[in-house]
Amino acid sequence: MAEVQKTFSPVDGSLLVERPLATPAQLDAALARAHRAFADWRRTPLDERLRLLTAFTDAFVAKGEPIAEELTRQMGRPIRYSLGEVRGFEERARAMIGLAPATLADIDPGPKAGFHRFIRREPLGVVLVLAPWNYPYLTAVNAIVPALAAGNVVLLKHSDQTPLCAERFTEAALAAGLPEGVFQHIHMSHDLTAGAVADPRVDFVAFTGSVEGGRAVHRAAGGHFKAVGLELGGKDPAYVRADADLAFAVENVVDGAFFNSGQSCCAVERVYVHASLYDDFVARAAALVATYALGNPLDPETTLGPVVRPRNAAAIQAQIDAALAQGARGLVDPKGFPSLGEAYLPPQLLVDVTHDMVIMREETFGPVVGVMPVSGDDEALRLMNDSDYGLTASIWTQDLDAAIALGDRIETGTVFMNRCDYLDPELAWVGVKHSGRGCTLSRVGYEHLTRPKSFHLRTRSA
Repeated sequence: MAEVQKTFSPVDGSLLVERPLATPAQLDAALARAHRAFADWRRTPLDERLRLLTAFTDAFVAKGEPIAEELTRQMGRPIRYSLGEVRGFEERARAMIGLAPATLADIDPGPKAGFHRFIRREPLGVVLVLAPWNYPYLTAVNAIVPALAAGNVVLLKHSDQTPLCAERFTEAALAAGLPEGVFQHIHMSHDLTAGAVADPRVDFVAFTGSVEGGRAVHRAAGGHFKAVGLELGGKDPAYVRADADLAFAVENVVDGAFFNSGQSCCAVERVYVHASLYDDFVARAAALVATYALGNPLDPETTLGPVVRPRNAAAIQAQIDAALAQGARGLVDPKGFPSLGEAYLPPQLLVDVTHDMVIMREETFGPVVGVMPVSGDDEALRLMNDSDYGLTASIWTQDLDAAIALGDRIETGTVFMNRCDYLDPELAWVGVKHSGRGCTLSRVGYEHLTRPKSFHLRTRSA
């Protein structure tokens, strides 16, 4: 009898969906279909692949409303924001489709008498995409669309919290007319997923998730000489300089910390504010945080929903409690928010925090942020770099040159000025340190989903 995967909604703890987990034989059959499909798909003209991917995108977007509601029920994001993920999916998908022709064209190194030379990008083969629950469509599209555009085939395994997202992708692929085996989804246990990662028929693994999950994928792939792309955790800093537009910085930093209940790999998780602005910043920020409407995410008035699971809420609260025990102060009264269930956490803004506290060093992934005063750029830079993570960092300033100079010294994958918590699909998405390896999005992202083949052709004898 097949093992069953159960998904419980954070909205009310109810059983939302059950799905049988794949057996080893079913995984074997899916990989066999993928390999058969790859032989033809890689030779399908690029224009035709892009036409089908455009149809795939259109089919997905056409189902936006039910997709948004399902998303809220599966992971708890307020319904008023869920359709934004569908729009983000469309933006990224169309951007990567648009970049494909120039990016995948042959590279001409220049003329050389008596020779015809070029570099051609070839697809890798079967790409296994392991996608998380927090942004289940946005993280998956980063790999799925460029992988298929480049001539690879894709096998998608989604988080057990968001299984319906994988099924929605398959529905769009079928509606678009993608050939059998080019795109498939599969629900798997952790053990079978490790087996899929290690399987020699899988040529590339794109994983988004926790640091520990990344280590597990890396171990499973070890010794098999296959590439692995890892987008892992974050503890992303924001630095508010003395010349910042304070009102603008408060509004956007708070949103960057608390949107999606802070459950974003690039959420703002620690804030450093120039001492001259610090008191004003924390007063305004605390007042803004107190206006969040914590409630049932299916209510369009709700602006802050539950975190994904009760155990996640308990882990987040444990970090808050530990910081308070070490001397931190919470500026937002939790009694001002309703008590709705184990997965619902009131937002919190902490001051008097230090880097001796776990909440300023380890990923929290919840609706809380710590704020520290700094004397200037040098102290801010030291604290921003005092982390095992490096996904994004934001600088709030009116001085472009200063932002670029600081950005050159920050150990991070993306430097923002006057914005945060956003992915531009035409820029490389990359982490350093424990935030990952490899790259998605932009022209650079295609390099990780293809291999170069050089053609060195003598056209006449020397």
